[in-house]
Amino acid sequence: MNQSDFWSTYGNRILESIGPHLFLTGVSLGLGILFAVPLGILLTRFPRWSGPVIAVVSVLQTIPSLAFFALALPFLGIGMQPALVVLFLYSLLPILRNTYVGVRAVDATLLDAARGQGMTDWEILYLVELPLVAPVIVTGIRLAAVYLVSWATLASLIGAGGLGDLIFAGLASYDANLLMAGAIPTAVLALLIGFVFGLVRRLVTPRGIRKEVQARWI
Repeated sequence: MNQSDFWSTYGNRILESIGPHLFLTGVSLGLGILFAVPLGILLTRFPRWSGPVIAVVSVLQTIPSLAFFALALPFLGIGMQPALVVLFLYSLLPILRNTYVGVRAVDATLLDAARGQGMTDWEILYLVELPLVAPVIVTGIRLAAVYLVSWATLASLIGAGGLGDLIFAGLASYDANLLMAGAIPTAVLALLIGFVFGLVRRLVTPRGIRKEVQARWI
């Protein structure tokens, strides 16, 4: 099958499947950011809880994807809801870990200088810590996003739709073209999302740090 025939045959099905796939990825990632970033910051203020919390989230990450979706079925049924819950849980670790490690790594002398200028804790967070650790946080978000694009394909097994429908239909019917109709867009989406967040990471990197990194390569 040539490229023209491929798109005329599967183009509409690909376009119909990309929407739910992006919805699953985007909503679960958004929820993960809203939950994990504040939690990571909070754990830097209460470091005694960081070990247990990160350990629990790490355990969730080790559960095989198919098993996790299967465990969600008795409680949440089939469809989008259990898929979003599972993908949300999977998104937490990279974002939480990078936020926590990044904030903890901020130079203490900078914090002392900010306090010496009369800044409140909230001002230090928003004006000093977050701008410095934003690239690290975005790196965690980027990693989570790329993971979610691939994990979202498995959500089709519990009726959530997405590009996984094409992949598993191709596997079931031994149709290589149908399989590629799901696999190729999934791979392209992962690459595009990784590229976009790479640009975002560059944009949020403070100029001083960016110039320092560039100088090391000259």
